[in-house]
Amino acid sequence: MSEFEGKVVVITGAGGGLGKAHALEFAKRGASVVVNDLGGSVDGAGGSDAADLVVAEITAAGGRAIANKASVSDKAGAQSIVDDAVAAFGTIDILVNNAGILRDKSFKNMTLAEWDLVLAVHLDGTAYVTHAAWPIMYAKNYGRIVFTSSGSGIWGNFGQSNYGAAKMGMLGLMNVLAGEGASHNIKVNSLAPAAATRMTANLPGRPTFDAENPPAERAPSLVTPAVLFMCSNDAPSGKVFQAAGGRFSMAAMYSNDGVNLGTDATFESFVANVDTIMDMSQAQEGSAQRRRQKK
Repeated sequence: MSEFEGKVVVITGAGGGLGKAHALEFAKRGASVVVNDLGGSVDGAGGSDAADLVVAEITAAGGRAIANKASVSDKAGAQSIVDDAVAAFGTIDILVNNAGILRDKSFKNMTLAEWDLVLAVHLDGTAYVTHAAWPIMYAKNYGRIVFTSSGSGIWGNFGQSNYGAAKMGMLGLMNVLAGEGASHNIKVNSLAPAAATRMTANLPGRPTFDAENPPAERAPSLVTPAVLFMCSNDAPSGKVFQAAGGRFSMAAMYSNDGVNLGTDATFESFVANVDTIMDMSQAQEGSAQRRRQKK
């Protein structure tokens, strides 16, 4: 029997692309799935029956699923996603935050409205739905949460200052919640995926493709194994997994021990020691300050 048999999984932005791939796989493995999707365009406008179509596909295959069409960027809408899971299936065990939009422009040409809209969906929406699910997971001493981050946040990508800031913000939230959830068996991890979806079909400087018939080597389903692992019983917490085309890896923050210039530190002493300060050859994962505090 699959370890996901009987689990209740909420996936936002699951009307297509990565979210749909995750939903189909969880359902195939016996989970009950809440398929959330507003059904809007890549820039967030409009709406459609995308969630209903995924639910129909799951139920036709013998699975269990319901649709929710609320916007994650609306506090009440975010709460309704979790409320619907509880009403239909009794609880929530797994939350995959996947909903997203794009409003790509260089920072010079970006309006603050375009900045706000992207952060509202990606960062605020992730926080809102997670906040709704958190008390349930905390009370039952079990939860698995995935944030869908991006290489744009970790490494940067021209024309995506709003998107990159939101995606990097998720990693800060992940780090805090991984600590806060540890005593209650709540594991929080992040995914940095790359796949052929409608959100990536027409990105500037990249090959275009038919989002309805993506290249096999870039199929969204090739990202899903990492998501299942992050939601498994043996999941770690506070980790960032990169996934693209069947290749999986990790990204992490490292720090070195640096130099203690003491209370006499000056600009001149900093410059005199800058090579040592910037030397990462002996750096280790995590915070150097916390490592020193443990000694």
